[in-house]
Amino acid sequence: MKTSLKLLLCLLLFCALSCEDAQVKKNITTYNNVWDGIVNDGNLDLINDTNFDTNITMVYSPENVVGIEDFKAYYSNFITGFSEREFTVENIFGHGDQLVKHWRFKGKHTGEFFGMPASGKPVDLTGVTIAKMKDGKIAQEQDFMDNMVFMSQMGIDPFLNPNNVNTVRQLYNDFANGNIEAVGAVMDENLVWNEAENFPLADGNPYKGFKAVLDGVFSRIMSDWDYWKLSDLEFHEMTNYKVLATGRYEAKYKKNGAKMNLQMAHLWTLKDGKIISFQQYADTKGIADVMAK
Repeated sequence: MKTSLKLLLCLLLFCALSCEDAQVKKNITTYNNVWDGIVNDGNLDLINDTNFDTNITMVYSPENVVGIEDFKAYYSNFITGFSEREFTVENIFGHGDQLVKHWRFKGKHTGEFFGMPASGKPVDLTGVTIAKMKDGKIAQEQDFMDNMVFMSQMGIDPFLNPNNVNTVRQLYNDFANGNIEAVGAVMDENLVWNEAENFPLADGNPYKGFKAVLDGVFSRIMSDWDYWKLSDLEFHEMTNYKVLATGRYEAKYKKNGAKMNLQMAHLWTLKDGKIISFQQYADTKGIADVMAK
């Protein structure tokens, strides 16, 4: 009796393992066929509720891509952005409802890719994807790859962000219009601000936080000067999330009515759309001479 029970348990376990193994193989076949059609054939219509769970989720930062339509829109960038696409699965294995694949993607950047204009450059990238299946459909994906290498192959500096220039340009507009609240809104709470060495307002260096800048710099300018304007502004996007603004200061000192017109440069560093540091460069002797008249 005991021998028969053991034999039965072994048979049940064998059947369970065989069934699981068969399902994993089926998932792998389905998964490979779907992505081969999507990428290599450019058939985005395969992203549908037959092949994907309706709540398909791509784990992504800063926000996940959820749902078939958004998932389809995301991957359309790869189809329209690259010609001569070649997507191969180097290795794939699974356990339960999870799959892991090592893949390779080749192509030529001949179309717009997430807003990035075509560079005409070839790309050759490898990565790993962890996927989850649900009832034979793809339910979740998470890609792991070197995005810096990817962008470099397209000729894009990964440390550049064109939105940073727009942020800084708008900051100057808000300052000119007296909208100090808007200026403060783009400053990081841990802002570090430095006036040029030997500049009259450099006595508080480094100013930490926007309130310190407001009290130690802006309020003193408004108190001591009839006006303080910036002119001839030009904006230069730089690496490492920096923006250089160059131009001139035009101001009139209240105490003696003396005017100044001096060169200046401002170096801004941004992170996630916020100003995290500021460094001023200016003709400090020129302003000292104006204040001494």
